[in-house]
Amino acid sequence: MQLFYNPELTDGTTNFSFSKEESRHLVKVLRKSVGDTVKITNGKGGLFTASIRLANYNSCRAEIVSKEIQPRRNYNLHLAVAPTKMNDRYEWFLEKATEIGIDTITPIICDHSERKVIKPERFERILQSAMKQSLNCYMPKLNPAMAFEDFLNQNFESQLFIAHCAETDKKSLKKELKAETDVTILIGPEGDFSTKEIDLALKHNFIPVTLGETRLRTETAGIVACHSAAFVNETHNGK
Repeated sequence: MQLFYNPELTDGTTNFSFSKEESRHLVKVLRKSVGDTVKITNGKGGLFTASIRLANYNSCRAEIVSKEIQPRRNYNLHLAVAPTKMNDRYEWFLEKATEIGIDTITPIICDHSERKVIKPERFERILQSAMKQSLNCYMPKLNPAMAFEDFLNQNFESQLFIAHCAETDKKSLKKELKAETDVTILIGPEGDFSTKEIDLALKHNFIPVTLGETRLRTETAGIVACHSAAFVNETHNGK
């Protein structure tokens, strides 16, 4: 199934037009014509079936014929991950985390961060593409980049973890995660969190955890954390 994305679709939408880029893809690549049906999501859980009424390279028009709501996962996963020095590594993380299942992503700027500026427009496009590819009807929320301390000064209603490499007592993330429970996990930059940042996170009730026996890159750590949450919840539900 090919899934398209249109965030403006609502319960009341009956007709709409595809963008020029999507119209060209529909007609030239997918060979869609009048009467064919396509699936579209609004990124808010809605899965719409639409029938093409005008097949044109520049502007395909369609009519909504049915709608359903994709069930949400039974937990909310928020990863706060420091941007990587090589931008493509962070983009890879965004893509794979979306495929596995993530709800919110916050780029955090840390003491050892080598990259302090991100490209949110490009990141959003990657999230959209990964959402469509994985047939997911919920678009992950990408927060603006923020300083590590500013991130901590929020009200959290979730399990709180910080994954770091310092030689201190840490617990296993997989063993600490609770099924059907919201979770927030901090992942540091290539140079890891500073001692000051780790201490500050502990004061804000974040639990120090390890993601395994080997030292992981930032983007790999993000994927392992994401998969751990998915695994714990799938196992709990007998999947």
